[in-house]
Amino acid sequence: MTEAPDTTILHRTDNGVSWITLNRPDAMNALTWDQRERVIALLADASADPAARAVVITATGKGFCAGADLRGAPATTDRAADRVAGDVARMIRLGAQRLITAVLDCEKPVIAAVNGTAAGIGAHLALACDLVIAADTARFIEVFVRRGLVPDGGGAYLLPRLVGPQKAKELMFFGDALPAAEAEQLGLVNKVVPGQDLEAAAREWAERLAQGPTRAIAMTKQLVNASLDGDRATALAAEATAQEINMTTADANEGVASFVERRTPKYLGR
Repeated sequence: MTEAPDTTILHRTDNGVSWITLNRPDAMNALTWDQRERVIALLADASADPAARAVVITATGKGFCAGADLRGAPATTDRAADRVAGDVARMIRLGAQRLITAVLDCEKPVIAAVNGTAAGIGAHLALACDLVIAADTARFIEVFVRRGLVPDGGGAYLLPRLVGPQKAKELMFFGDALPAAEAEQLGLVNKVVPGQDLEAAAREWAERLAQGPTRAIAMTKQLVNASLDGDRATALAAEATAQEINMTTADANEGVASFVERRTPKYLGR
């Protein structure tokens, strides 16, 4: 008997763009264990697939992602009394942190097209992306404090780097909903558009990226992400090494040749 295909994560590759769509609108796209693993696998596939030169993560319905839905997790004890020290930390490392790391480490540029509420790990999934486009009705919520929890999924790593420690603490201490327009003013969002224009806006940027020098963009992403954690000497050494490697690519040669020949470059992603 053939199993029915999983429709809770939709995927297609179109014009060089890998589209990953969360599709549990009735649950505001809260991520189950299986969905999370599927997204991680699709991001790894995009890194390895020459035909995928940009990624868009989006969702159906009114919510982008309401956080984690642990009901789909592999069977473990649910009783706190039976919990062994280290169980929770292991769950976070192997779960939420792997998801965020998969976005940060994806070798292709990743755009979040945030169609609605992004809460908890859903907010961190969006903020880990390289570019964020949000519908004007979208909201970002550091919901953990409302449940008496510590932010996980890289939140305390991502937010201070995006908005500074004081604003990050405000968002995490109070857990108030942050409208898309305010998120744009803070630099959490690159662009806010009417909801009906979200897919078109994401497509425009993603297809521009897909026509660009893919390896150069990958190394630029790596340099920028690493620069936030290292010192100047390390960053400059990494930059020089990246440029050395990049100059061996066909796209770099094409870029230089097109400049000399005064024509528009045609990048092939290699």
